[in-house]
Amino acid sequence: MGAQDMERQALNVFRMRLLGAEVRAVHSGTATLKDATSEAIRDWVTNVETTHYILGSVAGPHPYPMMVREFHAVIGKETRKQALEKWGGKPDVLVACVGGGSNAMGLFHEFVDDKDVRLIGVEAAGFGIDSGKHAATLTKGEVGVLHGAMSYLLQDDDGQIIEPHSISAGLDYPGVGPEHSFLKDIGRAEYYSVTDEEALEAFKRVSRLEGIIPALETSHALAYLEKLCPTLPDGTKVVLNCSGRGDKDVQTATKFLKV
Repeated sequence: MGAQDMERQALNVFRMRLLGAEVRAVHSGTATLKDATSEAIRDWVTNVETTHYILGSVAGPHPYPMMVREFHAVIGKETRKQALEKWGGKPDVLVACVGGGSNAMGLFHEFVDDKDVRLIGVEAAGFGIDSGKHAATLTKGEVGVLHGAMSYLLQDDDGQIIEPHSISAGLDYPGVGPEHSFLKDIGRAEYYSVTDEEALEAFKRVSRLEGIIPALETSHALAYLEKLCPTLPDGTKVVLNCSGRGDKDVQTATKFLKV
């Protein structure tokens, strides 16, 4: 795990260690998700006879994106079932945050063939989409290869990876799952971005209004939902995937929010 992410996700690290896991810090590069993934792959190929590599996102080489998508597809299946029970039909719009893109793909996959259902992914715009400090890969990226997959990446003119930025550790990745790139290219899914500041405001607002502390990742989707809803007709059925809980992010939020 990237050393910077271990600091940002201290609660999760403690929980993993409490349950018996060994968590190794990666200090190379930006000490975030990209570098942790690179080190995990290096260790895997070096010790392939005794090591099994497991990835939690829909990024990386085949068959990992497909495997993770299938495991996460329960999100979309449960959404369809619950929508039928609650509304008697499908949702009109699905919204989810996108870093590597696993929670969004889990939600979207069930509905890809339902052309009347809008699929909306929300990326991290960091300090702003034109600031150079963001993780909006699908919005500003170019096609390249990272971690064994061709997808949209944040890279310079020489193909070198640009350091991403997001207040959310889970969105702080310079690539994205290749299936998201495909959905973007064929026009099946829409992708937008939200800044750190907007995500923090949504984090605070939802906590106070709903009594739910959302993850900072999810807060990006919630912030975009506030922009989206005024553009929709009355009665539009929207499902937002609350992909994580925010107790792991409270330490980060206290540095930026006054409550």
